[in-house]
Amino acid sequence: MSPFSLDLLAPASVTVVGAAALAALITRLSLPLLQRHALATPNARSSHKSPTPQGGGIAVTAATLVVAATIAAWYNVALSPALLLGALLMAGVGFADDVRSLAVGPRLAFQVLAVGLLVFSAPASQQLLPALPLVLERGLILFAGVWFVNLVNFMDGLDLMTVSEGVPVSLALVVAGLSGDLPSSATLLAAALCGALCGFAPFNRPVARIFLGDVGSLPIGLMLFWGLWQLAAHGHGAAALLLPAYYVADATLTLGLRIWRRERFWAAHRSHFYQRATDNGFPVSAVIRRTTLLNTALALLALLTIRVPSLAVAALALLAGTIAVGLTLRSFARHRAGP
Repeated sequence: MSPFSLDLLAPASVTVVGAAALAALITRLSLPLLQRHALATPNARSSHKSPTPQGGGIAVTAATLVVAATIAAWYNVALSPALLLGALLMAGVGFADDVRSLAVGPRLAFQVLAVGLLVFSAPASQQLLPALPLVLERGLILFAGVWFVNLVNFMDGLDLMTVSEGVPVSLALVVAGLSGDLPSSATLLAAALCGALCGFAPFNRPVARIFLGDVGSLPIGLMLFWGLWQLAAHGHGAAALLLPAYYVADATLTLGLRIWRRERFWAAHRSHFYQRATDNGFPVSAVIRRTTLLNTALALLALLTIRVPSLAVAALALLAGTIAVGLTLRSFARHRAGP
């Protein structure tokens, strides 16, 4: 791991601040309109009790892409056109689903198209496992990308939940980029996403005045996936696994259990561990504190594997991360003792 790049520190810092300010401004200005036209009515999956406007992801997505593209152009850094187009496509699909629910088929088809644009436009040199045929690896990455986008969407069911995941992950990607372990384009995009989520957070803290909606969670999932893929492609697979470990574990285990129980796993539900935690007596603020601390710990472990690139350190970090995630999920699944 190389020393911090002071050349990238200034643009990354400006990107974070600029995206935070723009996201907060757009959220504030759009809130009255969304209150009239994009109310989320409580359903079987909801954690909120009264209708709340959704669509705050418009601000997060717009601030991320506009600020990242602007700063990248200013510093002559090339952003992936496929990523920008894919994020906009995801946002469009999400907005349509927020306003009027889309059928599962068309929704999934557009997701595959958006992720496919990203995956199959990547250079052949960006291969994780040279022993596999490139087309097979890209197919597996396409599947993983579509699943990751959906699991981020599934996990966005509690005030500040996506912020508690997205900020530690994106900030860790920025730190990796400042150390030369991530391309400048991915670093600036991560900085913009981190800032945009921070700017949105005051409006989404319990009790939330506005939700991200699918217009936010879907493109956020795509951008995080791209950053993690870039990290793995630069030889830091352990870090790429550690950073999203809680989200992946909660969503994947929940889906597996629902399939095992022969439930209608595609229908709205409250089976995720973080949702069971609130049903088991955890206040929303307590769940968010625990997930934020866990995701921060996972980010530190991921950065450790980058700083000390050895197989033993990676194995120990993965073991520690697995234990931490397992203990958190176990605590969420049990009734809370005490006040």
